[in-house]
Amino acid sequence: MTINDAGTSRNRTFALIGAALVLAVGVGYGLSLVGSGFASRAGNAITVTGQAKTSAVADNAVWTLNVQESSPKVASAVSKVESSVVALIAYLTKGGIDKASIETGGINTFATQEYNNGNPTGRILSYTANQNVTVRSKDVQMIKTLSNGIGSLLQTGVNVNNYGPQYYVSNLASMRPKLLADAMIDAKLRAVSITKAVGSKLGAVVSVTSGPVQVTTPDSVDASAGGMYDTSSIPKTVTVTVSVAFKVS
Repeated sequence: MTINDAGTSRNRTFALIGAALVLAVGVGYGLSLVGSGFASRAGNAITVTGQAKTSAVADNAVWTLNVQESSPKVASAVSKVESSVVALIAYLTKGGIDKASIETGGINTFATQEYNNGNPTGRILSYTANQNVTVRSKDVQMIKTLSNGIGSLLQTGVNVNNYGPQYYVSNLASMRPKLLADAMIDAKLRAVSITKAVGSKLGAVVSVTSGPVQVTTPDSVDASAGGMYDTSSIPKTVTVTVSVAFKVS
């Protein structure tokens, strides 16, 4: 290698090192600007969650029961189910349910086969027939009383599966606007407390996001990202949340 070639190689090396240094400084400065920009935006706003809740009482009930009977012959199983449904309806109407509020589904049947070492033998042991009975009523207390007292019917030999009533609040939609307004007030109070504590001043609302409605039992703390609707109890607690971003200065 000649002296001129060596000099040229050193010049190229120095040029590359210089370019790398310039690029590193530029990237570092750019990142510092990006970082300061994020910090600035975060420092100019605060996001808080507001909550509001109220008590509610279910005013609508849907109660599904299933009558099931078995017999060696399918016709006998169906006949027994029909008799048991008649007895169930008599229990319901005697308890105060209007016949117009009682809906009966179709009768379903299936065969129970005999198995030997896990293999079907082709022999039918019995036939089972079942039929759903659904009650809809706004008298939720009466439905609860009848559901709790279903044992008296079971003692007569009627085979009824009681899945329990489901209780609903019919005016839930009309409750939401007031709850959302109260949740916004709660969010603002929290934001004021936070900004005062750090010597800042609360500004205008930047954005608002409302969360799902949670309908739970009165003593429950459960919540779901998609919302909850407990149907097992008559008294309920309805809760809504909002996420609010405020400007601060």
